[in-house]
Amino acid sequence: MSNNASLTLEQSLAHTEADALETLSAAKDLLRPLRRLRSAAEKGNLADIDSSIAAAQTALAALERQLSETKKGWDFDAHGYLTRGGYVQEVLATAMKAGVKLVERDDRLSCYPALIRVSPGEKAVYINRKRERRIRPSVFVNLLKEQQDRPLSFRPEAFLAALYQAYSKTVAEKFDTSEASAPIIPLVDIHSLLTLLPGQAKEYSRQEFVLDIYLLHREGVDTTKQGARVSFPISRGVKGKTLTVIDETGEERRYYGIRFFPPSN
Repeated sequence: MSNNASLTLEQSLAHTEADALETLSAAKDLLRPLRRLRSAAEKGNLADIDSSIAAAQTALAALERQLSETKKGWDFDAHGYLTRGGYVQEVLATAMKAGVKLVERDDRLSCYPALIRVSPGEKAVYINRKRERRIRPSVFVNLLKEQQDRPLSFRPEAFLAALYQAYSKTVAEKFDTSEASAPIIPLVDIHSLLTLLPGQAKEYSRQEFVLDIYLLHREGVDTTKQGARVSFPISRGVKGKTLTVIDETGEERRYYGIRFFPPSN
């Protein structure tokens, strides 16, 4: 079988899978005369040695021809398909047919609770920073569905403590703490503080950060060990600083700021 430029990745892989099965069948045809040859040599059946070698040569030639056809059949431009967005569109369509909520946002895909980034150079994708090479659309969508069914390992108390520390530091730097009372700090500023070290902003993107904010909000954990209570006010008038996340129902959630009210006396 041979592929062409009009085929999707799923179709091309299906063709190559079929070609590989034919190659495996040809390989089995080679094994049979080789086994007869071994048996003939083991038992001293001289009459079978020459015929077994001849049969093996014929089978080997057939295997080489089939393998050559299989190699020619895989002519898919994987890097171009991944780079130009064809893969993303195919995965979105596959997810829709499978009833899996998958949404494209900026340079990533969101499939609660997973954030997905395509890496054309590696011919792979990253799911929450973990590389995944099994990217056949039907297989990949099933992986996402399985991940949705697993319990989350999110630790809301630890994340809330980190937010409180970053918030307190930002407030101390920007406000007169004797006058300011629970000022609103944009979440993007908190994210910047949490990712100050080189490379951390790439390792912990805004999309991953706002997903953690949503998980914290959803869990209902809103009070630190010190007794400070968090809230996430939204301001529709601030452009460029609103963060969005897609929840488990496929709906968009918007977040802008964070504030901690001091412990009540």
